[in-house]
Amino acid sequence: MYAIIRSGGKQYRVSEGDLVDIERLDAPAGQQVNFDDVLAVSSEDEVKFGEPILSAAKVLGTITEHGKSKKVLVFKFKRRKMYRRKQGHRQLFTRVRIDEIAFDSEAPTKKAATKKVVKKKVVKKKVVKKKVVAKKAATKKVAKKKAAAKNS
Repeated sequence: MYAIIRSGGKQYRVSEGDLVDIERLDAPAGQQVNFDDVLAVSSEDEVKFGEPILSAAKVLGTITEHGKSKKVLVFKFKRRKMYRRKQGHRQLFTRVRIDEIAFDSEAPTKKAATKKVVKKKVVKKKVVKKKVVAKKAATKKVAKKKAAAKNS
Protein backbone atom coordinates (compact mmCIF):
# COMPACT_ATOMS: atom_id res chain seq x y z
CA MET A 1 0.00 0.00 0.00
CA TYR A 2 1.28 3.45 -0.86
CA ALA A 3 0.00 7.03 -0.81
CA ILE A 4 0.86 10.27 -2.55
CA ILE A 5 1.02 13.21 -0.15
CA ARG A 6 1.63 16.93 -0.58
CA SER A 7 3.92 18.78 1.81
CA GLY A 8 5.87 21.98 1.34
CA GLY A 9 4.56 22.48 -2.19
CA LYS A 10 5.93 19.12 -3.36
CA GLN A 11 4.40 15.68 -3.80
CA TYR A 12 5.87 12.50 -2.33
CA ARG A 13 5.07 8.81 -2.86
CA VAL A 14 5.26 7.13 0.55
CA SER A 15 4.74 3.64 1.96
CA GLU A 16 4.62 2.45 5.56
CA GLY A 17 8.12 2.33 7.05
CA ASP A 18 9.67 4.75 4.52
CA LEU A 19 12.05 7.54 5.51
CA VAL A 20 11.18 10.66 3.53
CA ASP A 21 13.08 13.96 3.38
CA ILE A 22 10.53 16.78 3.12
CA GLU A 23 10.69 20.55 3.40
CA ARG A 24 11.60 21.81 6.88
CA LEU A 25 8.78 21.50 9.47
CA ASP A 26 8.61 23.55 12.68
CA ALA A 27 8.34 20.66 15.11
CA PRO A 28 10.92 18.94 17.31
CA ALA A 29 12.35 15.51 16.56
CA GLY A 30 10.22 12.68 17.93
CA GLN A 31 6.89 14.47 17.43
CA GLN A 32 4.17 12.79 15.40
CA VAL A 33 3.02 14.52 12.18
CA ASN A 34 -0.33 14.11 10.40
CA PHE A 35 -0.39 14.68 6.63
CA ASP A 36 -3.92 15.72 5.63
CA ASP A 37 -3.17 16.51 1.97
CA VAL A 38 -3.41 12.96 0.61
CA LEU A 39 -3.81 13.05 -3.17
CA ALA A 40 -4.02 9.33 -3.90
CA VAL A 41 -4.02 5.97 -2.11
CA SER A 42 -3.24 2.61 -3.63
CA SER A 43 -3.92 -0.80 -2.14
CA GLU A 44 -3.43 -4.20 -3.71
CA ASP A 45 -6.92 -4.09 -5.25
CA GLU A 46 -7.48 -0.51 -6.38
CA VAL A 47 -6.18 3.02 -6.65
CA LYS A 48 -8.24 5.97 -5.35
CA PHE A 49 -7.56 9.52 -6.51
CA GLY A 50 -8.80 12.66 -4.79
CA GLU A 51 -10.44 15.63 -6.45
CA PRO A 52 -7.85 17.01 -5.46
CA ILE A 53 -7.71 15.63 -1.87
CA LEU A 54 -8.94 12.39 -0.31
CA SER A 55 -10.63 13.43 2.93
CA ALA A 56 -10.96 9.81 4.05
CA ALA A 57 -7.22 9.17 3.95
CA LYS A 58 -4.62 10.07 6.56
CA VAL A 59 -0.89 9.51 6.66
CA LEU A 60 0.83 9.52 10.04
CA GLY A 61 4.56 9.92 10.48
CA THR A 62 7.19 10.62 13.11
CA ILE A 63 9.94 13.23 12.75
CA THR A 64 13.28 11.49 13.14
CA GLU A 65 15.71 14.38 12.51
CA HIS A 66 16.32 17.77 10.95
CA GLY A 67 19.25 18.48 8.68
CA LYS A 68 20.76 20.20 5.66
CA SER A 69 21.14 18.65 2.23
CA LYS A 70 24.33 18.66 0.16
CA LYS A 71 25.70 21.99 -0.96
CA VAL A 72 24.64 23.26 -4.37
CA LEU A 73 27.00 25.73 -6.04
CA VAL A 74 25.52 28.64 -7.96
CA PHE A 75 28.08 30.22 -10.31
CA LYS A 76 27.29 33.24 -12.44
CA PHE A 77 29.70 34.25 -15.17
CA LYS A 78 29.80 36.78 -17.98
CA ARG A 79 32.64 36.41 -20.39
CA ARG A 80 35.01 39.27 -21.20
CA LYS A 81 33.44 41.40 -18.43
CA MET A 82 35.36 40.09 -15.39
CA TYR A 83 32.02 39.21 -13.75
CA ARG A 84 32.06 36.10 -11.58
CA ARG A 85 29.84 35.30 -8.59
CA LYS A 86 30.08 32.06 -6.65
CA GLN A 87 27.44 31.22 -4.07
CA GLY A 88 26.57 28.05 -2.19
CA HIS A 89 23.20 26.88 -0.86
CA ARG A 90 22.20 24.08 1.52
CA GLN A 91 18.47 23.34 1.70
CA LEU A 92 16.97 22.56 5.11
CA PHE A 93 14.94 19.35 5.41
CA THR A 94 13.06 17.22 7.91
CA ARG A 95 13.37 13.44 7.80
CA VAL A 96 10.05 11.72 8.54
CA ARG A 97 9.38 8.01 9.10
CA ILE A 98 5.94 7.02 7.77
CA ASP A 99 4.14 5.00 10.46
CA GLU A 100 0.64 4.45 9.11
CA ILE A 101 -1.49 4.99 6.02
CA ALA A 102 -5.18 4.93 6.94
CA PHE A 103 -7.94 4.96 4.33
CA ASP A 104 -11.72 4.67 4.75
CA SER A 105 -13.07 3.82 1.30
CA GLU A 106 -16.69 4.72 2.21
CA ALA A 107 -16.08 8.46 2.86
CA PRO A 108 -16.52 10.95 0.00
CA THR A 109 -13.63 12.91 -1.47
CA LYS A 110 -13.17 16.67 -1.27
CA LYS A 111 -13.80 18.43 -4.52
CA ALA A 112 -11.72 21.32 -5.69
CA ALA A 113 -13.19 24.74 -5.08
CA THR A 114 -14.62 25.95 -8.34
CA LYS A 115 -13.77 29.46 -9.34
CA LYS A 116 -16.55 31.69 -10.53
CA VAL A 117 -15.91 33.12 -13.94
CA VAL A 118 -16.87 36.76 -14.14
CA LYS A 119 -17.63 38.01 -17.60
CA LYS A 120 -16.48 41.51 -18.31
CA LYS A 121 -18.48 43.89 -20.43
CA VAL A 122 -16.77 44.65 -23.67
CA VAL A 123 -17.11 48.28 -24.56
CA LYS A 124 -16.51 49.02 -28.20
CA LYS A 125 -14.46 52.10 -28.83
CA LYS A 126 -15.49 54.48 -31.55
CA VAL A 127 -13.06 54.59 -34.39
CA VAL A 128 -12.14 58.13 -35.24
CA LYS A 129 -11.10 58.55 -38.84
CA LYS A 130 -8.29 60.98 -39.38
CA LYS A 131 -8.66 63.52 -42.13
CA VAL A 132 -6.14 62.97 -44.83
CA VAL A 133 -4.56 66.22 -45.89
CA ALA A 134 -3.39 66.22 -49.48
CA LYS A 135 0.19 67.26 -49.86
CA LYS A 136 0.85 70.21 -52.04
CA ALA A 137 2.96 69.55 -55.07
CA ALA A 138 6.45 70.76 -54.54
CA THR A 139 7.23 73.76 -56.69
CA LYS A 140 10.59 73.90 -58.29
CA LYS A 141 12.57 77.01 -57.78
CA VAL A 142 13.61 78.49 -61.03
CA ALA A 143 17.06 79.85 -60.77
CA LYS A 144 17.60 83.09 -62.63
CA LYS A 145 20.32 82.87 -65.16
CA LYS A 146 22.87 85.53 -64.83
CA ALA A 147 23.57 87.37 -67.94
CA ALA A 148 26.95 86.46 -69.22
CA ALA A 149 29.20 89.41 -69.49
CA LYS A 150 30.08 90.06 -73.06
CA ASN A 151 33.66 90.95 -73.84
CA SER A 152 33.70 93.03 -76.98
